[in-house]
Amino acid sequence: MVTRLRRHAASLLKTGAPVVLAGDYNVVPTEQDIYQTTSYDDDALMQPESRKAYAGLLKQGWTHAIRELHPDETIYTFWDYMRNRWPRNAGLRIDHLLLSPSVAPRLKAAGVDREARGKPHASDHAPTRIELSAPKR
Repeated sequence: MVTRLRRHAASLLKTGAPVVLAGDYNVVPTEQDIYQTTSYDDDALMQPESRKAYAGLLKQGWTHAIRELHPDETIYTFWDYMRNRWPRNAGLRIDHLLLSPSVAPRLKAAGVDREARGKPHASDHAPTRIELSAPKR
């Protein structure tokens, strides 16, 4: 699966088209992207292979929208329902918006709509969003 995604992502880059690879990648890229815990140490989200595969996408030339605009902030996109993690802000950043080089310069804003996660019967993921400027003509 990882190899297919990497190949597909590379083929998209070759087109030069403006592309956003968006989704729940189920990988926590760095320690900055998870609250202080050891409970996920054995989870696939944190394994070197998962992180290496994600880093491989970035090395192709994709830009992570959140980190591009908020390099030092603690930003989470997911809070498990177990162990009172939402009220404690014990989250993870596993939802990613990766921008191709042809669209990355148009990035104006990126963020997570945390309020949505706090509503009754909400998903354990909060919506992750970007704002792009209009393409130049």
